[in-house]
Amino acid sequence: MAKTRSSVFFCQNCGFESAKWAGQCPACREWNTFVEEVIDRTPGKTKSASKAVSEAKTSTLSQISSGNEERIGTCMEEFDRVLGGGIVQGSMVLVGGDPGIGKSTLLLQLCRNLSRGSLKLLYISGEESLAQIKLRAERMGDFGESLELLCETSLDIISGVIRRKKPDIVIIDSIQTMYSDAVASAPGSISQVREATAVLMQLAKGQCITVFVVGHVTKEGTVAGPRVLEHMVDTVLYFEGDRYASYRILRAVKNRFGSTNEIGVFEMRREGLLEVKNPSEYMLAGRPKAASGSVVVCSIEGTRPILVELQALVARSSFGMPRRTAAGCDHNRLNLLLAVLEKRLGIHLSDYDAYVNIAGGLKMNEPAIDLGIVLAIVSSYRERPIDDSVLVFGEVGLAGEVRAVSMAEARVAEAKKLGFKECILPAVSVTKELEGYGIILHGVSSVAETMDLV
Repeated sequence: MAKTRSSVFFCQNCGFESAKWAGQCPACREWNTFVEEVIDRTPGKTKSASKAVSEAKTSTLSQISSGNEERIGTCMEEFDRVLGGGIVQGSMVLVGGDPGIGKSTLLLQLCRNLSRGSLKLLYISGEESLAQIKLRAERMGDFGESLELLCETSLDIISGVIRRKKPDIVIIDSIQTMYSDAVASAPGSISQVREATAVLMQLAKGQCITVFVVGHVTKEGTVAGPRVLEHMVDTVLYFEGDRYASYRILRAVKNRFGSTNEIGVFEMRREGLLEVKNPSEYMLAGRPKAASGSVVVCSIEGTRPILVELQALVARSSFGMPRRTAAGCDHNRLNLLLAVLEKRLGIHLSDYDAYVNIAGGLKMNEPAIDLGIVLAIVSSYRERPIDDSVLVFGEVGLAGEVRAVSMAEARVAEAKKLGFKECILPAVSVTKELEGYGIILHGVSSVAETMDLV
């Protein structure tokens, strides 16, 4: 039967499909992201399709046995935390991040841990040769014999090897290098990436094989990456971090089998990724003593409290319009808090530049750090340092009130564990349970009351 060829346009940023080219994508509002791709469509056989429809069966919930399947531990507590307790058999996990951030290192280290057990693993690379993979593996330690390697980019060959070997876990590095002969487009295009992901998804669900897929993302969004495939896979993990810093953060953006608020912290070393089991202590290392504009705040990432140093610098502006710079927190939130200080406390900052930074390069958007931002700005403005043994958390409203935040007990417990002696928190969050931790609690109900206390 003759094939029909047609051209469609895909947005490289979000994957939106259009019959004609457009300058701006109507879905993600990005400019100049549409590319043309030729698609071959072969009409299916009506007889076989009708037969498949007649043989399809439905089931009720009572007829389905869910079972309590145990998750597979990765021997990395930080990785298991982000996954929701371990690997779910038959799931498909997408690991995204900028090139060179450490995605391949993380998955190869996962293979090292699991290869020492009874699981069969298959590592498929389309970017590196077998010799290059071995050089990287020798730095990590000893691998078990249950790990097999394959360097291939043809999707037909890869699917055949997976069906023949029947491994428990498959690593695809990376999805942009895989291609299928059934799609008439270049490897790395949206059509090829979608086709490869669909084939791997069928293998994962049909053969009960866990598939980890690596996807590259650039800042411009010009490469078909995880943003196009998020709706197809079960779990989407992003590996973040500054390439010039030693730590990396693994964050779950989508997870059908666990929470999407958990993060895992790793430190990049020559021998691989080292788990940072106490991120608060790691982030507070090297904190200056008795410095104005510096305060320790607590933010909750999932179920884990993380203490970080928040720094502020207020300097007289040399221009007509003062600068407002926020690194690690929301820029609009900073402008809002500056307006609260001017309106409720009478601190005129219209002639001053304000710079706020979360030390260590972390990004936090939780409102619980509002009170810390306010204290750091006033401390820098008045040149009065805040005691190093004080922890601050609380949300600030437009009326200048300090509102309650969630999981106050976990924050106070983390502060006690790291040696803090005092804690400034919302007055409505002070309970008898918190007083039992042996740390001095200062409950405040407004920003003005906080300033009088400090």
